[in-house]
Amino acid sequence: MSATPRYGRLDALRGVAMVWMTIFHFCFDLAFFRLIHQDFYRDPFWTWQRTAIVSLFLLCAGMGQAVALAQHQSAERFWRRWGQIMACALLVSLGSWWMFPRSFISFGVLHGMALMLILVRFGFARLSGRWLVLLGLVAVLLPLWIAHPFFDTRTTNWVGLVTHKPLTEDYVPVLPWLGPMLWGCALMRVRRVQDLLQRPLPRVLQPLGVLGQWSLSYYMLHQPVLIGALMGAQALGWF
Repeated sequence: MSATPRYGRLDALRGVAMVWMTIFHFCFDLAFFRLIHQDFYRDPFWTWQRTAIVSLFLLCAGMGQAVALAQHQSAERFWRRWGQIMACALLVSLGSWWMFPRSFISFGVLHGMALMLILVRFGFARLSGRWLVLLGLVAVLLPLWIAHPFFDTRTTNWVGLVTHKPLTEDYVPVLPWLGPMLWGCALMRVRRVQDLLQRPLPRVLQPLGVLGQWSLSYYMLHQPVLIGALMGAQALGWF
């Protein structure tokens, strides 16, 4: 793997996840404002979309960590980025507590990503691709085999071995979600994948590449903008 390339196609793939997430959240917001009637908590049409979106995010994060290690990313740069993610995770918790005090987000996608990035960077990333695939499969399957009430509290449910899904607006525990990140790391070890992602990004996809490069900023801004727009439309009597 080259020491310096920018994987524009990986950025674009992350951008696809952002666009999909935005459409999903906009529909969720429409339901919150009672403009549409959808069950985002039980309807498979929505729950499976959420699973796919989060999986794509974490797959890209794992691939990004493989690239960072191959390019000898410094520990300082890693921890600076990690600090940004963790700060945003805390802001998400505060914002969700304001909007959903009973079901605020205590361990959502950013919280999970922050912890899993440490596990991958310092615990798993240097394993062979086969081991990463195997451990990813174990991470995905383990919550299906093991569950205990000990893990049902807000202070322990981050592990993922819960007996029931907690009351929260977003929940991305280490298990099973470490699996997609490990698979992404393994996928980036495949030479064909590296070559494919290093090809020039077609011009039509460049906006997605830019969006993927600014994914954290976009993630933090998109919901306040969407909710603010809907609140403004409601105040103007548009619905």
